[in-house]
Amino acid sequence: MKYGFNLLLWTTDVTPAHDPLLSQLKQIGYDGVEVPIFDYDLSKYARLGKQLDSLGLERTAVTISPADANPIAHEAAVRQAGLERLKKAIDVCHTLGVEKLCGPIHSALGQFSGSGATQEEWNYGKEILAQAADHAKQAGVTLVLEYLNRFECYFLNTAADTTRFVNEVNHPNLRMMYDTFHANIEEKCLATAIKTCAPVCVHVHISENDRSTPGEGHVDWDTTYKTLKEIQYDGWCVIEAFGLALPDLAAATKIWRKMFTTEEALATNGLKFMKSRAY
Repeated sequence: MKYGFNLLLWTTDVTPAHDPLLSQLKQIGYDGVEVPIFDYDLSKYARLGKQLDSLGLERTAVTISPADANPIAHEAAVRQAGLERLKKAIDVCHTLGVEKLCGPIHSALGQFSGSGATQEEWNYGKEILAQAADHAKQAGVTLVLEYLNRFECYFLNTAADTTRFVNEVNHPNLRMMYDTFHANIEEKCLATAIKTCAPVCVHVHISENDRSTPGEGHVDWDTTYKTLKEIQYDGWCVIEAFGLALPDLAAATKIWRKMFTTEEALATNGLKFMKSRAY
């Protein structure tokens, strides 16, 4: 098992100013970091890749799909923009040395229609993600879909939904993740959810119910880790936590109060907690 930390706790744009942070995460004991991708300056990510290599840090990546580049939009031009955005993010991953691009890339984050997903939207999503997966295959990248709770999206909300979507697309470079925060809200049985997605799950986000330090909230970690062991999951476990450092991101993730003492303490205690549950 590999342990990572999603850099969105600190920034949406990793620059040379964050080199000391990367060194600190390596010293704490992390195997890698999850890099946010919200722009497509290949030279910037080439430099970052070399810096991570020098530190011995592996990397995954995360991005989103915005409203003007929504893969399930009814307007063909918006769906095409969604595809082009994903292709650019995939190219960044290739430059950065990333093999897994994660996130809710299946639909626009925070955009709602007032009802559940329609069959038409489902088909649009399959069409766009299949094309994106073709591009990802050429780049040596796997797209990893993240389902979100009902308050953040309406398209994919459960492990069962996302598993069915991935199976219907049926592309080797399209898989999914399990996120403990979203599952804590949406799943009736965590063990059933994990077992359902096991054949197509290649990534796990470790996130507490209040988005702060794993192990200090009420997520059912006993069931989570027991079931991950049963399915013999041996991939990345990446902490995804959010704070108040970035006002726009704090607003998007609905973080209104301080949930932890310091980011360093969260990273240190979070890794200690994950390793205490190692199997």
